[in-house]
Formats: sequence, C-alpha cells, structure tokens
Amino acid sequence: MAVAMDDKLGRRLVMAFDYGTRRIGVAVGNEMLCSASGLEPLTARDGIPDWIKVEKLLKEWQPDLLVVGLPIHDDGSESDMSVRARKFGNRLHGRFGKPVEMFDERGTTRAAKLIAQGQGHKGNYRDRGVDGIAAQLILESWFNRESLPSGIPDVR
Repeated sequence: MAVAMDDKLGRRLVMAFDYGTRRIGVAVGNEMLCSASGLEPLTARDGIPDWIKVEKLLKEWQPDLLVVGLPIHDDGSESDMSVRARKFGNRLHGRFGKPVEMFDERGTTRAAKLIAQGQGHKGNYRDRGVDGIAAQLILESWFNRESLPSGIPDVR
C-alpha cells in the first residue's frame, strides 16, 4: 500500500541544494529530527550539473522533497542567480517529478565560511568550497521555517 504524501508530513527525507555555477552544494536531512548533513557537492558547468549524477543521488537517497536555496539580495530583491536557481529548481521538478520548494538562503554562504574557518579552512573557497555546509544550513533553516517570514513561491 502506497503512503500518501500527507501521511509522511513531518517524517519526510528532504534534500537541499545550494545552487552555484561551478558547484552545487547538497545536503540531506530528516524532517522529524530537523537535522541535516552536507554531502559531496555536484560539479557544474556554467550552472548545469551532470544530470546523471543528480539522478543517481536521488535514487540513492530517495528524498520526498527537494529544497533549492534562492539567493536573493539583503533587501529582498531577486538577483541574476535567483533566476538561475529557479530554473534549476524547475528542471529538477521537470526531470524527476519530485516536489521542489525554493527557500531564501540569505546569509548561508557567509555563515558556511565562518563554520569552515572554525574547522581550519584556510580561505581558498575557489578550490575547496563550502557548498555542502551552505546546503546543510539552507536545509536546517528550512526545517525551522515556521519561525521565519515566508513569501517565496514554490516551484510546481
């Protein structure tokens, strides 16, 4: 017997993406535990990932929901990267049929760099990025979203 999505609310496995043009951070977490772990980032070529690797990742983890970080300016306006992140979210939904939510990722890269520095990162983010940490922060913030303002439309 199939489990309806509503029956899984609060118990879903969720995968988050920190979209970038060279790397796309990935994290996975359990909604019930409200915790996330960063995974190995996906490499991208001008923002386009290897879709076969994305498919393998989704088959391996079998997430119920995908969350894509939406990089918006501090004043709430959208950026060129916001448009690209939305396009990535639309493609995820279109290719794999999974529900996708866009989520305000303001401050996550800055916070990820501080966490990485605390773990001994020397600051060369081009070669050794913080994409997995940023995706983890996006997902943890998404888990705690009830306490945050909303307003970013979902990708359908």
